[in-house]
Amino acid sequence: MSNLSSLYKSIEKIMWTDTGLNGDAQRIEQFAWMLFFKIFSDKDKELEVMDDTYQSPIPAQYRWDAWAGNDEGMTGDELLAFIDRELFPTLRNLSFTSGNRRALIVREVFEGNNNYMKSGTNLRKVLNKLNEIDFNRAKDRHAFGDIYESILKGLQSAGKSGEFYTPRAVTQFICDTLAPKLGETVLDPACGTGGFLTAAVETLKAQTKTVADQQELQKVKGWEYKPLPFLLATTNLILHDVEVPNITFRDVLDQPLSAYSQKDRVDVVLANPPFGGVVANGNETNFPATFRTKESADLFLVLIMHLLKDGGRAGVVLPDGSLTGEGVKQRVRQKLLEDCNLHTIVRLPNSVFQPYATVATNLLFFTKGTPTKEIWYYQHRLPEGQKAYSKTKTIRREEFQPIEDWWHNRQESEVAWRVPVQTIIDNGYDLDIKNPSARPDEIEESSIKILERIDDEQNQIHAIVAQLKELIYEV
Repeated sequence: MSNLSSLYKSIEKIMWTDTGLNGDAQRIEQFAWMLFFKIFSDKDKELEVMDDTYQSPIPAQYRWDAWAGNDEGMTGDELLAFIDRELFPTLRNLSFTSGNRRALIVREVFEGNNNYMKSGTNLRKVLNKLNEIDFNRAKDRHAFGDIYESILKGLQSAGKSGEFYTPRAVTQFICDTLAPKLGETVLDPACGTGGFLTAAVETLKAQTKTVADQQELQKVKGWEYKPLPFLLATTNLILHDVEVPNITFRDVLDQPLSAYSQKDRVDVVLANPPFGGVVANGNETNFPATFRTKESADLFLVLIMHLLKDGGRAGVVLPDGSLTGEGVKQRVRQKLLEDCNLHTIVRLPNSVFQPYATVATNLLFFTKGTPTKEIWYYQHRLPEGQKAYSKTKTIRREEFQPIEDWWHNRQESEVAWRVPVQTIIDNGYDLDIKNPSARPDEIEESSIKILERIDDEQNQIHAIVAQLKELIYEV
């Protein structure tokens, strides 16, 4: 592990010196496509040894060994020209008419990503470092999987790319709580970098005993419509021993809800759908008129309810804004309570998703098929002495242990309270119910209150600046 960690740090140093790379997100995208291609190529070699009939979907002259595998091979302007003018155009137009799923993955990865590096010499140095890793060695693959996770974690503070990353403590807790079983179909309809998917894969791998059982891992599937997270998630699953990741590059809101039939139903949904965003291309018209809205989180919740089988269960991250409000929001919540048993809401501190988002979030757990009778709320508290989560003090998996201890023996306490569904109905299906036993220091501001406070503070600042200007003019 230490050698591979040092190797990645040396790659970072090389990339930092390249004038074509600006910021962490671009650096991660650059590294990701090279890493993906190396892992994919190593797997091709293994498949060719194991199956005499297997043939790589990549033309011979564009395979890793042909242009990248030789440390003394192409470099400088020649390498740069080859990548930009030959490699990317070829792979973006790779034929998958034969139905080869591996060909489709390569094409989709390269269609949506780019080579940003401007120095062919730096490129050669990075390729040579990657040549030191053999991803067909389980030890190398698993060790680099841990390093890769730290790379993904870096996205959380990488500008807009932070939206693709859900803290792994959260994905693991939700997955452990839903406990998917071998044979069940598991879906993340907005999979980002694949955190929920890898958690599900590892849970199912622990249950496998035969080669046939291994094939069941293909029932873990994700959908993602942005190129960078699609690439990152695909690579993530390969590092977790999924030979052909079942991730589809698409916008799941781009077709009518009625187009999803019984065959599309799933047993388990784990998701952190995008929130705070506005859907594009009129996709809200794909939903029944009563649920049409521009708010992506609400549309995803409707979609998730539709995709679940009867008896199917879900764990979903949603902001406070989805728990309250009138109109469409209220009708979506009413459908949720009538069609599903929303049995638990875990309320998280505002800072869990910092610095990308500071809105209060919740974990909703529900099962489709029976209406809600009551909802249990649990207030997750920050560690003793800690005022907020941050880049260096992120939420940890062990912090959820008190919730797990409480889960199967539920009792009301200063952090847990129960609300009958009739109370919620009488309150306009408002799910934003605060902890009646909350300490004063635990009562967090709503997003609206935060904005109002910021606005007030800015007005005060402007007034002070105006006064200072007047004093300066007088002097």
